[in-house]
This record gives sequence, C-alpha cells and structure tokens, in this order.
Amino acid sequence: MSELLTYALEDGVATITMNDGKVNALSSPMLAEISDAFDQAATDEAIVVLTAGGRAFSAGFDLRSEDWQLMVGDGARLAEKILAFPHPVVVAAQASAIAMGGFLLLSGDHRIAVTGEHKIGLNEVAIGMTVPWFGIELARHRLTAPYFDRCMITGALLSPTEALTAGFVDQLVAPDDLEATTREAVTALAGLDRDAHAATKLRVRAGVLAGVRDGIVRIEGDRGDW
Repeated sequence: MSELLTYALEDGVATITMNDGKVNALSSPMLAEISDAFDQAATDEAIVVLTAGGRAFSAGFDLRSEDWQLMVGDGARLAEKILAFPHPVVVAAQASAIAMGGFLLLSGDHRIAVTGEHKIGLNEVAIGMTVPWFGIELARHRLTAPYFDRCMITGALLSPTEALTAGFVDQLVAPDDLEATTREAVTALAGLDRDAHAATKLRVRAGVLAGVRDGIVRIEGDRGDW
C-alpha cells in the first residue's frame, strides 16, 4: 500500500482513495500515483471511483513544490487522462475540493459531494497564481457561464449547495450517504455499453480535450506559459 493512496479492485470497480494523512496535496508524486492507478484501472477494464480520506478531498497543488512547471504539467496530464478515460469515472468528494482538487472534480463523469461546512472552488487568483490554460478550458466546459466567469476571476470558494448550482458536482448528499450514493452511481453506470460510452465521451469532450492538450503544450514550452 502506498503512503499516498490505495487501489482496490472489486467486482469490476477500482476504488482509488487518496489519503496522505493531511489534505491530499497534489504534489508530483501524488499525481503520478493517481495516474498510475488510472492506468491499472484501464488494464483491469474497471469503472473508477476516485475518492479520499482525511480533512479534504484535495486542497490542490502542493504549495511546497520546488518545480511548479513539472507539477502543473502533471496535473494537466492527469485531467486529460480522466476526461478521456474509456470507462466511467465517479468522483466522490468527502470534504473540500479546492484548486487542482476542484479540477479533479470537474474531470469526472459523475461527481458527488457532501453537505457541510467545507468549500469547493478554484482559488488560484487568491494565492497569486494565474489559472493555467488547461484549467480554464476544463472549467469552461463544466461550469455554468456566470459561475465560470466569477470563479475564474475572483477565486470564489463555494458552499456545497452553491457548487451544485455552479456545475462542480452532479449530486449533493449527507456525509453518511456518500458511500451508498456512490454505489448507486456505479451500478447505474455499469449498465452502459462501454464502447458507446467511450466513443461518445471523446466526441462530447473533443473541444475541452483539445484545449487541455494545448494547455499542456504551453506548460511544456520553453517559456512555461501556464
């Protein structure tokens, strides 16, 4: 078992649980482990549940990183992988999802959050970071137009109820109901034709995937234009 996450496969469902014992900061090592877990799920031809333990689903990129260009690039590539994943992906957030944690929410096929005092949003501008191009394209694809503008420009952190309205999540449930609701979502998605699901996903998301890939090229360029 990794110190950063666990991977459990049961009845065709791969549960990836982030748990660094803190706020699941998305350092390059954490992002690499999540990416590797998705690769394993693809090999297992499994539906994925991405969830977490600890005080937050994820508080975003690791602010202690010494190589932000690498870390942001890793985040963009993971978002691309989840967006294009050939099998259904359920994201179940048990607490706050902020910044890159919010982008993970936006990348899933079915997204569930819980009621409570935690926050969901993209606060990059509040911490001195211009929102990366890949993140702008991802938010544009999933958020309603007024919230897209507001969240990008002001870094607003939303209550779970407002996050549902904005488009960050598809369902909002009581904390005690998260596990059962996630199982229900998985059961519903298991009934899909996988080939049709995968092909349609790529058609629907062609625009956002192109934008995310352009963002990756920008990150990896000589100027590091995030």
